[in-house]
Amino acid sequence: MDLREHVSATGYVLDGAQSEAVDRLAVLGERRRGVYLHGPVGRGKSFLADALFDVLPEPKKRVHFHAFFQELHRRISERLHERDAVARAVRELVGRAKVLAFDELHVHDVGDAILMTRLLEALQARKVMIIATSNYPPDGLLPNPLHHDRFLPGIALVKELMDVVELNGPHDYRHLRGAPRSRFETGAIIRTASPPSTPVILDVNGRAITALGTEGTTIWFDFGDLCEKPTSAQDYLVLADRFDDWVIVGVPRLRTRGEEARQRFANVVDVVVDKDVRLTLVSDHPLGEIVGGEARDLARTASRLELINTTG
Repeated sequence: MDLREHVSATGYVLDGAQSEAVDRLAVLGERRRGVYLHGPVGRGKSFLADALFDVLPEPKKRVHFHAFFQELHRRISERLHERDAVARAVRELVGRAKVLAFDELHVHDVGDAILMTRLLEALQARKVMIIATSNYPPDGLLPNPLHHDRFLPGIALVKELMDVVELNGPHDYRHLRGAPRSRFETGAIIRTASPPSTPVILDVNGRAITALGTEGTTIWFDFGDLCEKPTSAQDYLVLADRFDDWVIVGVPRLRTRGEEARQRFANVVDVVVDKDVRLTLVSDHPLGEIVGGEARDLARTASRLELINTTG
């Protein structure tokens, strides 16, 4: 079955922008050429990338971006003094796959940017076809002007290994009833919740992280402790493996906080959605005010929160 037949079989009617994107993806799929599909939230990027992935032959692998990087970091750290540590770690993680799909790729940390460049080099050497979706065009990755030039080699590799396809249709389908949903869904609500009375200090990746309390597999955080202190997506992945019900209290209007705090909150949302963790936000503000703003990451985070808020 070719790509257009596969999409038609889902019963999903394409809009004009999606139809044009499918035509391009079909050609690239036949050529086994990598694809970097970018555009605003809710335009169907994940749906179309998944469809392309589904029609490509084995061996292939789809990975969660954050979880893949967590495991890549771990395996590299185990062989820091070995030659070709990155290439060996990539070989172990990718295996025999000739197609590797990343959903919602984004690079904000300079360390991840450097490792992403090494990863792309390793995948290039293995002749792996890469399918990636992102809210950013390649030149918009690692947008912080203080560090952006550190990722210029990685951006050049993205453009060399993948054809860039923009999907920028007129509708945000995440707001329409019956639209295809992300394959990673969970429940999120805004409610009042009382944490245990005794805070705890957790050792996570050698870092001390304060939680307001834990009870079984439920953990309570203050927004400031989780997002305004130097925590990372790798820390959230470890916590998501230990606790499957998160409550974050004192969630502010994000536009009133700094860029790093907003990015950490976006990473939290990404991780809990990918790990199927239940998320509860406790705030004096409605959801629309929490994530309201013009920043691209806030729009993406708002879309994911609104989606899981309506499916929980």
